[in-house]
Amino acid sequence: MAWTRDDLAKRASQELKDGFYVNLGIGIPTLVANYIPDGMMVTFQSENGMLGMGPFPYDDEVDPDLINAGKQTVTALPETSFFSSADSFAMIRGGHIDLTILGAMEVAENGDIANWMIPGKLVKGMGGAMDLVAGVKRVVVVMEHANKHGESKVLKACALPLTGTRVVDVIISTLGVFEVKPDGSGLILTELAPGVTLDEIAAKTEAAYDVALT
Repeated sequence: MAWTRDDLAKRASQELKDGFYVNLGIGIPTLVANYIPDGMMVTFQSENGMLGMGPFPYDDEVDPDLINAGKQTVTALPETSFFSSADSFAMIRGGHIDLTILGAMEVAENGDIANWMIPGKLVKGMGGAMDLVAGVKRVVVVMEHANKHGESKVLKACALPLTGTRVVDVIISTLGVFEVKPDGSGLILTELAPGVTLDEIAAKTEAAYDVALT
C-alpha cells in the first residue's frame, strides 16, 4: 500500500508552521491548502502576483480573472493583495518565502531536482520553479516514488535537465519520507507510508539512504 495524492498532501501539510509564507507548486502541492491544521495561519503566495490566496471556489464563485500560477481559479481573502510578477519574484528571490512544496520528475540523493521538462516533449516553460528552489528557505518535494514503468524517481543522479542543484530538503514520496543530508551525501528515510516495508523501499529506491525511522 502507498500514499494517495490526498495522503501526500496531508503529510506535506505537516511541514507548515504558523505564520509561514508558502508557495505551492502545480499538481499535488495545490491540495496541501486543504489540510492546514486548525488554528494555524499560513499565507499562500503565487508567482503571478497574489499574496493571501483563498480556497478553490465553488461553481457559483468562479472568477475567470482570478487564477493561481497553475491557471486554476482561486478565491481572494479580505487580506489578499495583488501585484506584478516582478514584485512576486522579488519576494521569492529575496528569501521572503519560508517554504515551497513542489512536484518533481526526479530527485537525486544530494538534493538535486528535475521538475520542469522532459527532452523532446513540448513544455510551456520552466515557470517559477528555478527561482523557487534557489530563493525559498525550505524546499519540500511531493512525488510518486516510481515512474509508470516502475523505475525509481529517487535517484543517485538526475538524468533529466535540472531545475536546481542541492536544493531539496525533504522528499515525501508515495512510499515514505526522506530527509536530504545537509552535506549532500545521501538521504535519511524517516517515515514509511502505511503498509510499506523496508524491503519495498530498497527495491524501488536507487539513491543511497540511511534508515532512522521515528
